[in-house]
Amino acid sequence: MRFHYLALLALAGCGGEPEHRLTSPDGDLVLTLNEGERGRIEYALSHNNRTVLEPSPLGLVLNDARFDTNLALADAGDVNEVTDSYTMAHGKQRNISYDANEQVFTVRNAEGDLLEVAFRLSDDGLAFQYRIPNDTGKSRSLNRELTGFDFSSDSKAWLQPVAVAQTGFANTNPSYEEHYQMNIPAGTASPTEAGWVFPSLFHTGNDWVLITEAGMDGRFNASRLAQQSPEGEYRIGKPMEAEVVTNGALMANAESAFSSPWRIVTVGDLATVTESTLGTDLAAPAVAEMDWVTPGLSAWSWALLKDESVNVKTTREFIDYAAQMNWPYVLIDVNWDQNFGWEKLAELVEYAKPKGVGLLVWYNSSGDWNVTEYTPKSKLFERESRLQQFARLQEIGIKGVKIDFFPGDGQSVMQYYNDLVSDAAAHQLMVNYHGSSLPRGLHRTYPNMMTMESVNGFEMITFTQETADKAPSHMAMLPFTRNVFDPMDFTPTTFDEIPNIERRTSNGFELALPVLFTSGIQHIAETPQGMAKVPEYIREYLRDIPTLWDETRLLSGMPGEHAVIARRRGSDWFIAGINGTDSEKSLNLDLSFIDKASGQLITDGDTDRSFRQSEVVNQDDFAITLRPRGGFVINF
Repeated sequence: MRFHYLALLALAGCGGEPEHRLTSPDGDLVLTLNEGERGRIEYALSHNNRTVLEPSPLGLVLNDARFDTNLALADAGDVNEVTDSYTMAHGKQRNISYDANEQVFTVRNAEGDLLEVAFRLSDDGLAFQYRIPNDTGKSRSLNRELTGFDFSSDSKAWLQPVAVAQTGFANTNPSYEEHYQMNIPAGTASPTEAGWVFPSLFHTGNDWVLITEAGMDGRFNASRLAQQSPEGEYRIGKPMEAEVVTNGALMANAESAFSSPWRIVTVGDLATVTESTLGTDLAAPAVAEMDWVTPGLSAWSWALLKDESVNVKTTREFIDYAAQMNWPYVLIDVNWDQNFGWEKLAELVEYAKPKGVGLLVWYNSSGDWNVTEYTPKSKLFERESRLQQFARLQEIGIKGVKIDFFPGDGQSVMQYYNDLVSDAAAHQLMVNYHGSSLPRGLHRTYPNMMTMESVNGFEMITFTQETADKAPSHMAMLPFTRNVFDPMDFTPTTFDEIPNIERRTSNGFELALPVLFTSGIQHIAETPQGMAKVPEYIREYLRDIPTLWDETRLLSGMPGEHAVIARRRGSDWFIAGINGTDSEKSLNLDLSFIDKASGQLITDGDTDRSFRQSEVVNQDDFAITLRPRGGFVINF
């Protein structure tokens, strides 16, 4: 395949079809576009003269037109600089700037139909988008997408399978809750017919590559990588037939012109990929300023205490707990409507208000796509009922909703996500999606979209020992994949024991997670009883953790093995590190960017269930050794 790429370049220089080239602002990334065999349009990507993607296919098949073979490049637009600056309500970087070179190509098929493909190259990656005209007066729909990402045969991949639709608990799959297959040869088939989820991580040559998509306006289905990837050529896959809401569409469709989400290929060293903001750079700007959106930490009884904890007495205890911890929220989970109802809910709001605590409540996304019995159910799917619920919640002072059990990635589901968060915004409600798809930059467009689960998170550890055993390496994967661009409701951190489960992570590891992971609302799993057992300096540290950061840096890491990330809020730096392996890990960290002379280190004590606090002197070459499955935090 690499020979094929070189042959194309040679052909372009010898009177063959012209090769179109687009470079990043710094000149290091180069996109080439060619007409390949059988009239296919192919693109390739290089970084510092190294091949990242070999010639890879482009194209769509619509209900009324094919853009797969017998294609010609009808027009190459001018190269334009695209700049943007924006502010996020929560996440790893508050103020963000984007700079890219853009060129739009028009493709013509044998019948004369036209399709635009817009390419953007920034210093940290490639993005491209299909733009589908529609002046027919009729609905146009997508049958399949032909986009590919062709890696050399010696590349490696870190990928999560997509669960088969309508399997799992109460038929609630897929919900992006599988474990990653790590460091596998590129071209390895997914163990499920449903394929691999985004973001998808690869290592090829000296470069790391993270593939995802962003910019969902509700009219397009979400995508993934297909099950088969012969010789390392990955193709865009589509949702399974069951991944729709009641009577909803599976694939993209519109009666007017519409665009695909941006396909994003982030490229560089591991720090470049991890620190990238392309997932929000390519999302639509915020629909409105939402200055009422307030990120923060939340107490949550269900994580360890499950269904029985959803009662008035326990909720009051957790409100008191949140107030003591300076956390602004308490989440009330399933069956609250049956267990105590609206009147008591309003009383709990009034109880929490003078303590500076706001309440969040759970809803079932409803419809016929699962057989869950948890309530409130069948209240949000129909818009009239949804608006009534949201108005009532706003009236009594509820701050947000957690909406659970979505059916997958079909177009109708993507529209449902947009409709829910839009209607919630109109009632000043923040939103947390669980049992869900990936955010895909939705939190930029709707700042009240605080977080989405779409991860094998803490609750899964409480269910099986197998998941608990995999948890350390799994959590060391997430900063490089799932949590790079989008908020992730992992619901981290417990120091006490988990009923019927042997926890494999140390207390230092657990303490690092609320900084290592980003979420607009960071739900903490630990109970009041468990938190009372730790030293006061642990509670003090957890009282002041931001969920909106000004700057993020990867200091050290290897997917599935270890991760050390520094995040800045104002002049304060928080450094968090975890070791996901069964061996000690010695690290030397460059802290020269921090201008403070000393900081407070908290790490593991003599055992996995103890802590050690000490003052440390800032050094350009800071040495630290992590216990097996251990962790640390430093606050400068």
